[in-house]
Formats: sequence, structure tokens, C-alpha cells
Amino acid sequence: MSSRNDLKLGLFIVIAGIVILLGKLGVFGFLGRTLWPLVLLIPGLVLHMLFFGNRARATVLVPGGILTVYGLLFLLCSTISWGLMSYLWPALLLGIAVGMYEYYLFEKPRPSSLLPASVILGLASLVLFFFSLLHTAAIYILAVLLIIGGIWLIAGRGKSRNRKWKSGW
Repeated sequence: MSSRNDLKLGLFIVIAGIVILLGKLGVFGFLGRTLWPLVLLIPGLVLHMLFFGNRARATVLVPGGILTVYGLLFLLCSTISWGLMSYLWPALLLGIAVGMYEYYLFEKPRPSSLLPASVILGLASLVLFFFSLLHTAAIYILAVLLIIGGIWLIAGRGKSRNRKWKSGW
């Protein structure tokens, strides 16, 4: 019986040593700095599971949608770079729109005034997101699309003229 206690004590000492070593190497600090958005994401997912498991009313979808979107946004920023927040900040409005829209979809009877509010808020978020990207990559995308559109018009216009000439116009 003594060997069983020795095994438990030895295992406890090894685990304590590993925890201390990882703490000194900064693993726990890194995890805390990187994974703290799970404090928002997990409750948001739990609220969704409560509703879809028929344990809560549709009203939990509003904070559930907000927490889930915010948790994903902050997880992305803490994993990659907080500099992304200067472009992704419209997702804060999108989180509210998602929560309101989910409530609209699953509440019976549907609250009619909630759909326009959530759609307007979502569209405003997307427009603001586009304008926040306009300073960087979106301007290049816009330039390429304009070039492609111009080439398409030039190439298409020449073909339509040839057809008109051939038809005897």
C-alpha cells in the first residue's frame, strides 16, 4: 500500500515540477495573453447551445451572438496582431447585428421591427469595414477592378461594332 502512495506522491511532484518549469519559461503568460478571448467566445457558444438544446429562450441569442463575434474578433487580433483592429473595428457593430438577427430568426412570433434594425446595422458595419480597408488593400482591388472593367469595355465594344458593320448598318 505504501508503493501506491509513493506513486501518487511522485506523480504529484513531477506535475508540480512541470508546471513550475512551464511557468518560468513563460508558457502560461503566453497562453493568458493569447487565449483570453475564450472568456468571451465560450460563454457565447454556451448560450447558443442552451437555446438550441431547448433549455433557454431566444433572448439568449442576442448576447450569445455578440459574445461569439467579439470573441472571434479578439481571438484573431490577439493571435495575429492587434494592428488588425484598426481595420476590423466595424465587427463590433456586426456583433450586435448578428445577435439581433439571430433573435429575430428564432423568436416566435417574430418581432417585425428587429429585422430592419439588424440589417441596417449589419450593412453599416460592412460599409464601414469597406472604408476601413480602403486605405490599404481595397484601393488596389478597386484599381484592378477598374482596369479589368475598362479592358472588358474596350474589348467588348470592338466586337459589337464589328457585328453592326457586318449586319449592314
